Amino acid sequence: MPEIVSGFSRTRAPVPERMKKAIANPYAVIRELNKRSFYHFLQYFWPIVSAHTFQPNWHIDYLCRELEKVAYAVGNKKPKENDVIINISPGTTKTITCSIMFPVWCWTQWPWMRFICASYSGALALESADYCRELLRSPEFHTIYPDIVIRDDKDTKSLFKIVQKINVEKLGRSREISGGYRFSTSVGGTLMGFHGDILIVDDPINPTQAASDVELGIANRWMEQTLPTRKTDKAISTLILIMQRLSQLDPTGHLLSKDKENIKHICIPGEIRQYKEYLKPPELEKYYVDDLMDVNRMPWKVLKDLEADLGQYGYAGQIGQNPVPPGGGMFKVERFSVITEMPSRAHIVKTVRYWDKAGTQDGGAYTAGLKMSLLQSGKWVVEDIKRGRWGTDERENIIRYTAEADGKHVIVWIEQEPGSSGKEGAESTIRNLAGFVAFAERPTGDKAFRADPVSVQVNNGNVLLLAGIWHRAFLDELRFFPFSSFKDQTDAFSGAFSKLTQKKFAQRIT
Repeated sequence: MPEIVSGFSRTRAPVPERMKKAIANPYAVIRELNKRSFYHFLQYFWPIVSAHTFQPNWHIDYLCRELEKVAYAVGNKKPKENDVIINISPGTTKTITCSIMFPVWCWTQWPWMRFICASYSGALALESADYCRELLRSPEFHTIYPDIVIRDDKDTKSLFKIVQKINVEKLGRSREISGGYRFSTSVGGTLMGFHGDILIVDDPINPTQAASDVELGIANRWMEQTLPTRKTDKAISTLILIMQRLSQLDPTGHLLSKDKENIKHICIPGEIRQYKEYLKPPELEKYYVDDLMDVNRMPWKVLKDLEADLGQYGYAGQIGQNPVPPGGGMFKVERFSVITEMPSRAHIVKTVRYWDKAGTQDGGAYTAGLKMSLLQSGKWVVEDIKRGRWGTDERENIIRYTAEADGKHVIVWIEQEPGSSGKEGAESTIRNLAGFVAFAERPTGDKAFRADPVSVQVNNGNVLLLAGIWHRAFLDELRFFPFSSFKDQTDAFSGAFSKLTQKKFAQRIT
């Protein structure tokens, strides 16, 4: 029957079939919305994994979309375009998003996916894994995804496996299809026997470990040598590294220093009033309000308190995602000038080569020998740096060969380490340099105090660099000094400068 409305006849439009199905099964609608948007999935199941009210912000939606790209590429077995490095401040929902929710969302579409998840401690990795299991076992999840379950005989924090239940109408029952798994471990831990389609490393080091060359070395070697061998398919499997910056040579810095083209670097500082140049991709600037990434989680008052607690260096790394204070460290490396050839000997007042020796071949430190000249113009030139991790015999040979190549007009200085062994080592090197003018000294004061005089000359544009392949490592170290992971080249630099500027007193011979 037609319906009469305000004197006009109107026929009811038929309800679309899709709408009927949606009304009959609203959970199917939620499932479809979750499938289309990881961000929707995260918000829907948020109360299962957190007691706190969800606080939306643009960065969460953005990270969800970036993670979706990885998931669809791996899920469709497309050749990998890149691994992903995400630098973002702590307290920004990164662990719930990347380590807890993301694997579960992937299993709702690709139950076969295998994940390897790691963090700086086994306890932290297992905690994230436990939240994953709680979500998978929750009534809320089972209502939407009754077909995705944890396998009964493979259900532990460190390793649990997924199965998908498929209804078979002919048999009148469901059958299980073996799916993927999540294996959780600490950075540096064992991975033997496990392979991942997606590898997630969430905070590979903590601030205490970042201060240790040994701990940094362990993390970087594991990331570079162990983890890549655990990819299911090297052409498809993808690494996701998410962390705050803590050191010049933390895993982010170490991987980016390789200049690999297949790394997508996403860097989201907590504020861009001081750290805008580190924002990647730069078009994310449009989402910042008052130069803040998140005005609710990290307003300016909170950031000021954090700066007081963390210190300038800690704030620069954890909030600015650049582990050096604004404006650089002690040295303004942009003030160096590069020359392509040395002035003639007639314009050189004096030349020295200063060696800072490392104790062992396998230690974290380097041996560095810096050659530097004082010019008649009153400027200085850094001509060359020899640097490496060498055993005792090899190191002494290199010091000798370098002296021979430099020539006898170059004065050689050796930094003497404290203690009797340091004295003996310096004396041994001096004997090895028989025929050359060589001295040893035991410097006093801390490294920053000794570097202060030469930093003044650098910052005033009075120090030149002779073009060479050694520039990058030297400038990187100076840029972060005194917070750089290595200080051997800086020690040699300040030592050479002191020998070129020390006062000499003439003595009359009668």
